Amino acid sequence: MSTIEIETMSHLSTLQNSSDFLSTTTIIALTIFFSLLCACIIIGHLLEENRWANESITALLLGLCAGAVVLLASKGNSSKILVFSEDLFFLYLLPPIIFNAGFQVKKKQFFKNFTIILMFGIFGTVISFCLISVGAFLLFNRIGVTSLNTQDYLAVGAILSATDTVCTLQVLSQDETPFLYSVIFGEGVVNDATSIVLFNAVQSLDFNNIDAMISLKLLGTFLYLFFTSTILGVVAGLLSAFIIKTLYFGRHSTDREVALMMIMAYLSYMLAELLNLSGILTVFFCGIVMSHYTWHNVTQSSRITTKHAFATMSFIAETFIFLYVGMDALDIDKWKASSASAGTFIAVSSTLFALVLVGRAAFVYPLANFINCIRKRDGSNIAFRKQFIMWWAGLMRGAVTIALSYNQFSNSDDEDTQDSALMITSTIIVVLFSTVVFGSITKPLIEAVLLRHAKPNVSDATDIPSLDDLRLMFIENGEPSDMGAGPRRSSLRLLLTHPTWTVHYLWRKFDDRFMRPVFGGRGFVPFVPGSPTGASDEASRT
Repeated sequence: MSTIEIETMSHLSTLQNSSDFLSTTTIIALTIFFSLLCACIIIGHLLEENRWANESITALLLGLCAGAVVLLASKGNSSKILVFSEDLFFLYLLPPIIFNAGFQVKKKQFFKNFTIILMFGIFGTVISFCLISVGAFLLFNRIGVTSLNTQDYLAVGAILSATDTVCTLQVLSQDETPFLYSVIFGEGVVNDATSIVLFNAVQSLDFNNIDAMISLKLLGTFLYLFFTSTILGVVAGLLSAFIIKTLYFGRHSTDREVALMMIMAYLSYMLAELLNLSGILTVFFCGIVMSHYTWHNVTQSSRITTKHAFATMSFIAETFIFLYVGMDALDIDKWKASSASAGTFIAVSSTLFALVLVGRAAFVYPLANFINCIRKRDGSNIAFRKQFIMWWAGLMRGAVTIALSYNQFSNSDDEDTQDSALMITSTIIVVLFSTVVFGSITKPLIEAVLLRHAKPNVSDATDIPSLDDLRLMFIENGEPSDMGAGPRRSSLRLLLTHPTWTVHYLWRKFDDRFMRPVFGGRGFVPFVPGSPTGASDEASRT
């Protein structure tokens, strides 16, 4: 009997020791974070109509306050509650945000401005990357930062070229400024992906043997990552649409089709990372394809569930990221690792921010005026006021910038630790300043610059013409004798004069004829007995 008691006490002791695996520090950290998340939601609701604040700034300031409290409570020893982890950010927090961005995007507006989005998101980011890299190389030596190499300077250009889409979209209204919302939103997503692709391309190159071909190698690596990542996302979205359309998961359980959509979306991101591609681009285009095909193949109840579930996960991840950044900004260990003076901190941070300003202006105004030269139709030009807002709204930097900075400078050699810590802390200063200052001013600035001078008879949200209008433009109902070479000349002429409308029309014809019969989409209604869709189908048949 005593042996049994001893074994029982030993077993209880083992259970107690195993429960210590969940450390008190981790539980306290998570409790604080979830409490701050609740506070952000409540305060964000109360500040919904405020001109100067939004949830991103609220979360960032709450994170700073919480970090300051912890720093004071530890008597200046440490402010760490959760250590900033690149895995946590890139593998768990970023994918739902980018996927929801693609899933919820208004595709008509997005693809209507697709040319502008690609020009700003790809060519603009490359221009900014080059200017910031060259500027950092020329100016840092004068400040006293001498231990950085060529790869570090190129990495700085890629790091500071990544805009903060989350904060930008919270200060823009899709109803009041649809053109700006569409362009800045699309550019932000493509910009983040392009910045990370450039960053990965820089990491993959061997700078010990620099030759004249290195720029071509960088361009080739970038194009390979960009297009393969996009193709992978499209294939993953089409595969999910085909599986759900073919197997009719909803006839037995709507939970299965919702779970399959979530898992396949996340799987596309993980496959991209496994193949050393851009997970952001992959999951973004996977979201677009799923919203175009897969979402229409599930039952009505699953459509409602997925729409709100994806938006909720994205919202929580966005708020968590800004809390995370705010609390990590006061990590005293990083500031102690750099022995730089306050003047050096200010000089490096000011230089980085000035390069961001110049790099943004160097492509926004030239590319916008280049587009104006191409668009000669009245009312379609990008006015200078809009160009200014496009420049201003893209100056904010966020968590992607900090995560890439950690990736580049947190694993440096001992002799480079001081300058590496200086780069991380200076990057954090740029992120905090740009988010709080520019984020709070953007909304009133838009009201002052755009909305007060808005013309009521001119709308930014002019949609692409309907298919009937486009068919008339293509002379599809012409005389039989005109159906030979005539339509081809007409198509070519329309492609040159109205490229967006023409491509949209040709895509819709291809989509209706080849894609939707295989992958479903709008108009495909799965018959599920007992579901709202099935009930409506039964009623219509009787």
